[in-house]
Amino acid sequence: MKHTFQTIKASALALSMALALVSCTTAEEPATTTEAGLNSKYGGVQIGTITYSFRDLNGGIDAVLQACVDAGVSSVELMGMGVEESLGAPVNPVPRRWGPNQPELTEEQKAALATYQEELTAWRHQDGIMDKYTALRQKFNDAGVEIHIYKWTAGNTPEELDYSFQVAKVLGAVGITAELNEENCTNLGAAAERAGMLAIFHNHFQFAEPGFDVDALLALSPANRLNFDAGHYYGSTGKSPCEFIEKYHDKIVSVHLKDKTGPDNATEANQNQVWGQGEAPIANVLKLIQENGWPIYCDIELEYEIKPWSTSVKEVATCRKYARQILL
Repeated sequence: MKHTFQTIKASALALSMALALVSCTTAEEPATTTEAGLNSKYGGVQIGTITYSFRDLNGGIDAVLQACVDAGVSSVELMGMGVEESLGAPVNPVPRRWGPNQPELTEEQKAALATYQEELTAWRHQDGIMDKYTALRQKFNDAGVEIHIYKWTAGNTPEELDYSFQVAKVLGAVGITAELNEENCTNLGAAAERAGMLAIFHNHFQFAEPGFDVDALLALSPANRLNFDAGHYYGSTGKSPCEFIEKYHDKIVSVHLKDKTGPDNATEANQNQVWGQGEAPIANVLKLIQENGWPIYCDIELEYEIKPWSTSVKEVATCRKYARQILL
């Protein structure tokens, strides 16, 4: 039976006292629940994570996979950073540059970067390259983890985007995710159409911008979909993400879950919080998706501060347990 946001408010509120008891020490079944591996699908809702949640880890893709297993999540939005290097690609000799006011590259760095780009292009187009991605997918699947979205592109040209979607398809993803803007919705949308896949767009604070028109962006390609960040939406607009999900559920592939304060919070507006300590209606979002049976991936995005006595793996596991208690 279909349920709306209004009809689930009472049951979601009734859960709040129980949810306050969820902690890292909550007893539950072992993470590995079947011979096939992990199972973090609860009450028909697939709970996973974006591997950005494990950005503090060293050890490359193997460490990320082990973190998924240890946190008990059976599906991931896989961040592409470091994946090629883990498969034997040449390593960028120029340190990654972040933020404004970066110094100009030296002539030596420019030459090294040009050589690296040539070597990387050759590596990407070597015979049998997709076999490496097939093996990576198999490694994840053997551990019980599905890759449902890939967050990476080789570049912005049509040829680079076509290659990127080929990689995503081999990994088992339904599509590639990128930031929600006109350029991406045009170029990735067209590439997704050519590949028979989806272009899945993630929001930060765009919905709080005057005149922002998500319908116009979705209309740029029939392959365009949303990777809807319910936390960012609530934190920046103060509006119910449930009402948005209800309206656009057939355009939403995945939802990013996080707890935040709202934009009108007098102490800390639009700030990440430990789950259950903020104001974002996580329980309402999950129950809405569950009660309507929508096939939407629900991914934990760990952004709140990790205390020195904890780890990203423990915190993702705690968030997973929080979601499980809502859904079961």
